Amino acid sequence: MQKEYDKKQLVTLTLAALGVVFGDIGTSTLYSMKEVFSGIHHPVPITPDNVLGILSLFFWALIIVVTLKYVSFVMRADNKGEGGIIALMTLALHRSQAGSWQRRALIVCGLIGASLFYGDGIITPAITVLSAVEGLAVITPAFDAYIQPITLTVLALLFIYQRRGTAQVGALFGPVMALWFAVMALLGGVAIIGNPAVLAAVNPLHALRFLTGNSWLGFLALGAVVLCLTGAEALYADMGHFGAKPIQFAWIRYVLPALVLNYFGQGALLLANPAAAENPFYLLAPEWGRYPLVLLATAATVIASQSVISGAFSMTRQAMQLGYTPRLETQHTSDSQIGQIYLPAVNWLMLIAIIGLVVGFGSSSKLAGAYGIAVTGTMLMTNFLAIAVAIWLWRWHPIRAVLGALPFIVIDLSFFLANTLKIPDGGWFPLIFGALIFTLLTTWKRGRELLTERLTADTMPLQPFIASIGGIGRVPGTAVFMTPDPDAVPHALLHSMKHYTVLHEHVVILSVRVADVPYVPDSERVDVNRLPNDFAQVVVRYGFKDEPDIPAALALAAASGLPLEPMETSYFLGRETIIPRFGARMAYWRTRLFIVMFRNASSATAFFRIPSNRVVELGAQVTL
Repeated sequence: MQKEYDKKQLVTLTLAALGVVFGDIGTSTLYSMKEVFSGIHHPVPITPDNVLGILSLFFWALIIVVTLKYVSFVMRADNKGEGGIIALMTLALHRSQAGSWQRRALIVCGLIGASLFYGDGIITPAITVLSAVEGLAVITPAFDAYIQPITLTVLALLFIYQRRGTAQVGALFGPVMALWFAVMALLGGVAIIGNPAVLAAVNPLHALRFLTGNSWLGFLALGAVVLCLTGAEALYADMGHFGAKPIQFAWIRYVLPALVLNYFGQGALLLANPAAAENPFYLLAPEWGRYPLVLLATAATVIASQSVISGAFSMTRQAMQLGYTPRLETQHTSDSQIGQIYLPAVNWLMLIAIIGLVVGFGSSSKLAGAYGIAVTGTMLMTNFLAIAVAIWLWRWHPIRAVLGALPFIVIDLSFFLANTLKIPDGGWFPLIFGALIFTLLTTWKRGRELLTERLTADTMPLQPFIASIGGIGRVPGTAVFMTPDPDAVPHALLHSMKHYTVLHEHVVILSVRVADVPYVPDSERVDVNRLPNDFAQVVVRYGFKDEPDIPAALALAAASGLPLEPMETSYFLGRETIIPRFGARMAYWRTRLFIVMFRNASSATAFFRIPSNRVVELGAQVTL
């Protein structure tokens, strides 16, 4: 019975993974072949040899990059079951020495990958929904004027719906994507029956002949071929939601065959009718089936966009926990699934950027030039982080780790370099957008470090302070003072004594630590150290995917001999006003940027779920 239950569970998780993990890579069939043969960036002439060469490149890119690199290798590098560029970075940092150049290099790689992922998250909804709606123009040119308005309407409704969460429609994602892949396979299979010669493209010699025979054009074509790999990073990033096995099962048994059949079917169509290069995906379908195909494609691209949006929310929360972004308002959209969150600020900024892309670029072909840079840049960073994991955690010899990753690096670097030639035609967007995100992430991290140093520079040690307050008056209740350094007297505590000249009967010095693992079990959540004069040091630990909840954590402290009555507990928080100055340890413009981010950060009260009616905030001015 247990074995039968495992099979059912595998099927259920596989179906769910189809709706979340494979939306991006599953909708790349809408534009990948079109961009190779009729795109605005160096289209490849349609000849039998070129078609077979491109199909061979598609096939082996999917096999080598997705199947071998991600499904077989990178997915082994899980951080307590979690994947993604942030999880991989924290995993790679496990054994690195604080302050070492290796640690700094790994952090830079991780942050570059994360920054480019945000660029991918902006471009994906724009290009996928645009490419789906462009199918209307294949049916009749009369729809040309309505493509952008329809696309913007669909995207606006998608982002407006985010605040309600995906739980209500999430159950439909898997079946819709299962139907999408089945239709793709059917359309491609029918075309292949009409021209089975395209099956010869599984021979890698066709790819090699295309690259060597076309030299410069062959290299340029890689910039469009890489579009078939968009979404490969999602296989790894969403591993924590479903586990590695369902994703691997879905890819090998269902998604990969459907993609190959459809791409080969588009190739067979091009050999029979070169004019079909204007949109080979939609022209695979008979005329009567194109309207429903547009509807199905639009649904599939909305699902793909939803997955990317949810991924941006999740990555932002991880970055918040690790101290790379300010606290942002986070709303939970599901009572049963902790991972379903909604960040209003991220949601609306993404929508504004996407509207700008759709209006500014106007078509999926123009957007394709911007897409490849973000995808290949993230893939490159993943390679370098995976090498560090292999050396430090798996104990591989450095030569073995580098040689093992070298083929993937060469392939990803080739794709990346081919896309750099598109920088004037749109490739500049993910680079500029990624540089902006990278600047924000590093500025916030550095600013917080300097602020912490500044606050702790003139603090006094906690133990001598406790020993010196024997005669001060005490009032009933418990005071909790949050501080980054549990061994120093919090500024809020000194200000409280100055204003009230008394202390609470019980005083808790509380610090929050974020571990480099996704989740910390409740058994390891709280450490309590009882001190004289009814003081206590409490350290609360969270993983980078945990939901901070200080009152819930303090409830666990009762097991360590520190019972707290919620209605008799007050929380004292510091609220600093930062004043910039020239000649500081951080550039003046970055200090000003940090101040803007600091002022717009969500309150610690909401972030740590502290009852607002139990909070006292004490201000201080800090020169940075």
